[in-house]
Amino acid sequence: MTVPIIDDDSLQPERIAHDVARATAGDRQAFERLYRTHVNRVFALCVRMTNDRSAAEELTQDVFVRAWQKLSLFRGDSAFGTWLHRLAVNVVLNARKTEGRDRKRFGGKDVEPDDEPIEWQLTARAVTPGLAMDLEAAIGLLPPGARKVFVLHDVEGYKHEEIAEQLAITTGGSKAQLHRARMLLRKALER
Repeated sequence: MTVPIIDDDSLQPERIAHDVARATAGDRQAFERLYRTHVNRVFALCVRMTNDRSAAEELTQDVFVRAWQKLSLFRGDSAFGTWLHRLAVNVVLNARKTEGRDRKRFGGKDVEPDDEPIEWQLTARAVTPGLAMDLEAAIGLLPPGARKVFVLHDVEGYKHEEIAEQLAITTGGSKAQLHRARMLLRKALER
């Protein structure tokens, strides 16, 4: 999913604030400018959190639909990009919860790659022989829980307390998942 990014002038806070105000008043062109300015970052976040480009495309669209619906709730206490980023994280996490509930409701076993040994995951999803595994591919091999914590903490800069609240886990659980993710990444990147 690639959307042309509007020129660098659109990244100025005054321009974004102007577009937010206009979009809140119902101006679809202003919202489209906001979309084009932020879509690539939102998509990248969704890909990192889901490790599924197709799901990430759908979730990115969901984020912007939700942003349009909730734009009037944006108070300006933070940058619009920060608000949108938080909204994106919530959309991805809510989709994950819904997916788990649906699996349980329809009798499917809620199996996570966490249940499989990492060696099997690395072998089953190995990259073409002779090519070095890059960090993005290695992140994609992490179990979902560890990947989410790693992306939120080390990539997006959230604190363990914020991650714990978002994922409904303890702060210690967040720290443990981060440690696990880093150890698995180190092991994967050494191969």
